[in-house]
Amino acid sequence: MNKAVVWVFLLPVLSTSCIKRPDYPVQPVISYIGMNKQTIVQGSAQAAPDTLAITFGFTDGDGDLGHTDGTLDIFLTDSRDGFEETLKLPVFPSQGIGNGVTGEITVRMFNKPFRICCTYPNGQVPCTPSTVFPRDTFSFSIRIRDRAGHVSNSVQTGVITILCN
Repeated sequence: MNKAVVWVFLLPVLSTSCIKRPDYPVQPVISYIGMNKQTIVQGSAQAAPDTLAITFGFTDGDGDLGHTDGTLDIFLTDSRDGFEETLKLPVFPSQGIGNGVTGEITVRMFNKPFRICCTYPNGQVPCTPSTVFPRDTFSFSIRIRDRAGHVSNSVQTGVITILCN
Protein backbone atom coordinates (compact mmCIF):
# COMPACT_ATOMS: atom_id res chain seq x y z
CA MET A 1 0.00 0.00 0.00
CA ASN A 2 2.76 2.45 0.87
CA LYS A 3 4.63 1.72 -2.39
CA ALA A 4 1.60 2.74 -4.46
CA VAL A 5 1.31 6.06 -2.61
CA VAL A 6 4.98 6.85 -3.17
CA TRP A 7 4.71 6.03 -6.88
CA VAL A 8 1.73 8.36 -7.29
CA PHE A 9 3.74 11.21 -5.78
CA LEU A 10 6.88 10.45 -7.81
CA LEU A 11 5.08 10.27 -11.14
CA PRO A 12 4.38 14.04 -11.33
CA VAL A 13 7.98 14.79 -10.31
CA LEU A 14 9.40 12.48 -12.98
CA SER A 15 7.13 13.83 -15.70
CA THR A 16 8.07 17.47 -14.98
CA SER A 17 11.77 16.70 -15.08
CA CYS A 18 11.39 15.40 -18.65
CA ILE A 19 10.19 18.74 -20.05
CA LYS A 20 12.72 20.05 -22.55
CA ARG A 21 13.67 23.69 -22.63
CA PRO A 22 12.93 25.47 -25.91
CA ASP A 23 15.61 25.00 -28.55
CA TYR A 24 15.74 28.51 -30.03
CA PRO A 25 18.89 30.10 -31.45
CA VAL A 26 20.53 32.77 -29.25
CA GLN A 27 20.03 35.26 -32.06
CA PRO A 28 16.46 36.63 -32.02
CA VAL A 29 14.22 35.36 -34.82
CA ILE A 30 11.14 37.32 -35.84
CA SER A 31 8.17 36.63 -38.13
CA TYR A 32 5.67 39.11 -39.52
CA ILE A 33 2.10 38.49 -38.32
CA GLY A 34 0.12 41.46 -39.64
CA MET A 35 -1.31 44.95 -39.24
CA ASN A 36 -4.61 46.30 -37.98
CA LYS A 37 -5.12 48.24 -41.24
CA GLN A 38 -3.47 48.91 -44.57
CA THR A 39 -4.59 52.56 -44.95
CA ILE A 40 -3.98 55.48 -42.60
CA VAL A 41 -4.54 59.23 -42.80
CA GLN A 42 -1.39 61.36 -42.95
CA GLY A 43 -0.58 63.02 -39.64
CA SER A 44 -1.21 66.75 -39.43
CA ALA A 45 -2.60 69.26 -36.97
CA GLN A 46 -6.01 68.95 -38.69
CA ALA A 47 -6.06 65.15 -39.20
CA ALA A 48 -8.20 62.90 -37.05
CA PRO A 49 -6.09 60.74 -34.72
CA ASP A 50 -5.33 57.32 -36.17
CA THR A 51 -3.13 54.37 -35.19
CA LEU A 52 -1.25 51.77 -37.21
CA ALA A 53 -0.57 48.59 -35.20
CA ILE A 54 2.09 46.20 -36.55
CA THR A 55 2.41 42.75 -34.93
CA PHE A 56 5.33 40.33 -35.23
CA GLY A 57 6.32 37.16 -33.43
CA PHE A 58 9.71 36.49 -31.86
CA THR A 59 11.91 33.82 -30.30
CA ASP A 60 15.21 34.27 -28.48
CA GLY A 61 17.17 31.30 -27.16
CA ASP A 62 18.94 33.02 -24.30
CA GLY A 63 15.97 35.25 -23.38
CA ASP A 64 17.94 38.49 -23.20
CA LEU A 65 15.49 40.85 -24.87
CA GLY A 66 15.01 44.42 -23.72
CA HIS A 67 17.28 46.81 -21.86
CA THR A 68 16.72 48.50 -18.52
CA ASP A 69 18.87 51.50 -19.51
CA GLY A 70 16.62 52.90 -22.25
CA THR A 71 18.56 51.39 -25.16
CA LEU A 72 16.47 51.33 -28.34
CA ASP A 73 16.28 47.87 -29.88
CA ILE A 74 13.39 47.70 -32.38
CA PHE A 75 14.31 49.02 -35.83
CA LEU A 76 11.62 50.03 -38.36
CA THR A 77 13.06 51.04 -41.73
CA ASP A 78 10.89 52.98 -44.21
CA SER A 79 11.05 51.48 -47.73
CA ARG A 80 10.77 54.91 -49.38
CA ASP A 81 13.87 56.62 -48.04
CA GLY A 82 15.58 54.20 -45.64
CA PHE A 83 14.74 56.33 -42.61
CA GLU A 84 15.05 54.17 -39.52
CA GLU A 85 12.80 54.69 -36.53
CA THR A 86 14.03 53.07 -33.32
CA LEU A 87 11.86 51.98 -30.43
CA LYS A 88 12.41 50.35 -27.04
CA LEU A 89 11.65 46.71 -26.26
CA PRO A 90 10.41 45.96 -22.76
CA VAL A 91 12.57 43.63 -20.66
CA PHE A 92 11.22 40.10 -21.10
CA PRO A 93 11.30 37.70 -18.15
CA SER A 94 12.60 34.17 -18.76
CA GLN A 95 9.93 31.54 -19.37
CA GLY A 96 9.69 27.99 -18.06
CA ILE A 97 12.71 25.93 -17.08
CA GLY A 98 14.99 27.30 -19.82
CA ASN A 99 15.97 30.82 -20.69
CA GLY A 100 14.32 30.91 -24.12
CA VAL A 101 11.46 33.32 -24.73
CA THR A 102 8.77 33.45 -27.39
CA GLY A 103 5.83 35.73 -27.98
CA GLU A 104 4.34 38.54 -30.00
CA ILE A 105 5.09 42.25 -30.08
CA THR A 106 2.68 44.91 -31.33
CA VAL A 107 4.13 48.29 -32.25
CA ARG A 108 1.57 51.11 -32.31
CA MET A 109 2.37 54.12 -34.47
CA PHE A 110 0.18 57.18 -34.16
CA ASN A 111 -0.34 59.56 -37.07
CA LYS A 112 0.24 62.55 -34.80
CA PRO A 113 1.69 65.47 -36.76
CA PHE A 114 4.74 64.46 -38.78
CA ARG A 115 4.88 60.84 -37.56
CA ILE A 116 3.32 59.10 -40.59
CA CYS A 117 3.72 61.37 -43.60
CA CYS A 118 3.51 61.37 -47.36
CA THR A 119 6.65 62.11 -49.36
CA TYR A 120 6.41 63.50 -52.88
CA PRO A 121 8.49 62.92 -56.02
CA ASN A 122 8.01 66.54 -57.20
CA GLY A 123 9.84 68.06 -54.24
CA GLN A 124 6.69 69.17 -52.39
CA VAL A 125 7.33 69.50 -48.68
CA PRO A 126 6.65 66.14 -46.95
CA CYS A 127 3.73 65.95 -44.51
CA THR A 128 1.69 68.57 -46.36
CA PRO A 129 -1.64 67.85 -48.05
CA SER A 130 -1.50 67.13 -51.78
CA THR A 131 -4.16 66.96 -54.45
CA VAL A 132 -1.55 66.04 -57.07
CA PHE A 133 -0.44 62.99 -55.09
CA PRO A 134 -3.47 61.91 -53.02
CA ARG A 135 -1.83 58.68 -51.79
CA ASP A 136 1.60 57.41 -50.88
CA THR A 137 2.61 53.81 -50.26
CA PHE A 138 5.46 52.22 -48.33
CA SER A 139 6.32 49.33 -46.06
CA PHE A 140 8.57 48.80 -43.08
CA SER A 141 11.34 46.28 -42.66
CA ILE A 142 11.66 45.27 -39.02
CA ARG A 143 14.57 43.97 -36.95
CA ILE A 144 15.22 43.64 -33.22
CA ARG A 145 18.42 43.40 -31.16
CA ASP A 146 18.98 41.60 -27.84
CA ARG A 147 21.20 42.66 -24.92
CA ALA A 148 24.13 40.61 -26.23
CA GLY A 149 24.00 42.61 -29.48
CA HIS A 150 22.57 39.79 -31.63
CA VAL A 151 20.41 41.25 -34.40
CA SER A 152 17.42 39.33 -35.71
CA ASN A 153 16.50 38.54 -39.26
CA SER A 154 14.57 41.23 -41.12
CA VAL A 155 10.86 40.92 -41.94
CA GLN A 156 8.76 43.10 -44.23
CA THR A 157 5.30 44.44 -43.44
CA GLY A 158 2.55 44.54 -46.01
CA VAL A 159 2.07 47.69 -48.10
CA ILE A 160 0.77 50.67 -46.13
CA THR A 161 -1.21 53.37 -47.95
CA ILE A 162 -1.14 56.92 -46.58
CA LEU A 163 -3.99 59.27 -47.52
CA CYS A 164 -2.19 62.54 -48.28
CA ASN A 165 -5.02 65.07 -48.66
